[in-house]
Amino acid sequence: MDNQDANLEQGNSFENNQQENNDMASLLDAASTEIEFPVQGEIRKGVIASMTPGQILVSVGAKSEGVISGKEYELIPPAELTELKIGQEIPVYVINPEDQNGNLVLSFVRAREEQGWKVVEDMLASKSSYHSSIIGFNKGGLIVPVGGLRGFVPASQISLGRRSDMTGDTPEQRWSKMIGQEIDVCVIEIDRERRRLILSERQASSETRESVKERVIDELNEGDVRTGRVTSLAEFGAFVNINGADGLVHLSEISWDHIAHPSEALKVGQEVKVKVISIDRAKKRIGLSIRQLVSDPWDQKAANFQVGQLVEGTITRLTKFGAFARLTDDVEGLIHISEISEKRIEHPKEVLKEGETVTLRIIKIDPGNHRIGLSLRRVDSMAYADMDWQSLADEILSEDSEEKPAEKKAGKGKQDEAKAE
Repeated sequence: MDNQDANLEQGNSFENNQQENNDMASLLDAASTEIEFPVQGEIRKGVIASMTPGQILVSVGAKSEGVISGKEYELIPPAELTELKIGQEIPVYVINPEDQNGNLVLSFVRAREEQGWKVVEDMLASKSSYHSSIIGFNKGGLIVPVGGLRGFVPASQISLGRRSDMTGDTPEQRWSKMIGQEIDVCVIEIDRERRRLILSERQASSETRESVKERVIDELNEGDVRTGRVTSLAEFGAFVNINGADGLVHLSEISWDHIAHPSEALKVGQEVKVKVISIDRAKKRIGLSIRQLVSDPWDQKAANFQVGQLVEGTITRLTKFGAFARLTDDVEGLIHISEISEKRIEHPKEVLKEGETVTLRIIKIDPGNHRIGLSLRRVDSMAYADMDWQSLADEILSEDSEEKPAEKKAGKGKQDEAKAE
């Protein structure tokens, strides 16, 4: 009887232990299903547990801490690293749930990048814009951060208003002054494998080419001097963009020298200073001039002549309406057929021939049209007698003034010879 009771008691005890073991296993299974262990490639929220030079420990739940160290630590920008504090919640990317040393390896920078790619992918899908600021540039455009990523705005995607502010021939000259400026952009291309993020300011801007031109025309006044860039050349002139609007520099307003085509003086992309000479607000046209910003070289040449003056000229060309005579290397005048002879002639060749040098009288100077009127028949005209006498007197005085120093020098030489004797 005692043996039966003992066996019965042992059986109950075994059953109880077995039940306890089953309950414990169930609890462990339940606990394990509630704990989400880190998985490679996932992004988690963690809390900074400790920080030491070269290493950050981050609690990510699951009763475990991960480490940000080595290259992943060095990738954190210094400015952001100084802002990280113990107890701060940060996103982390799981690089390796367990390395050879049993550590959970994390990355702060890659977590932000993954979040950034998600942001820009959503922006591309929704075609929404993002407000940021310009942080850099290269030869092709501007660098703008979006969601922790570095995006690129090609020059062709920069707004018309901002492009109008571009001056200079080098990237440094064109873009450097834009660093720090605010900018709204849209995402137009994403390539995660190549880490390529292309942005557009133009698509984020509601400003059209026409609205820009209207704004510029409203701001301009005749006489304004602006810096622009040549956008295209045509036989009749050159188009120059100023502040986002194109104006026309007519062929006659490019240079004081005669040119047959704008390409003789300008090239597309060249930066030039222009003067606003006309504004047609109804037709939205802007007239510009380059030559009016420099002095007319003809004025200086013509300053050596005056109406009534006698000059020597070489006949260069004969036409039905008159003859052209060269006064200096780059100044010509016209002898109208009516000013060649007192007698009526049908053609200048009756009196003159090309290459002949003759004395002529200046009867007209037209600075606006760069013209000098000459006369052969008025060379001996009494109407200019007083001027001719005055001119002759001036020549005599000039010759005398030149002779006197020579005489003094000769006299001094004789005195020196006498002293020597």
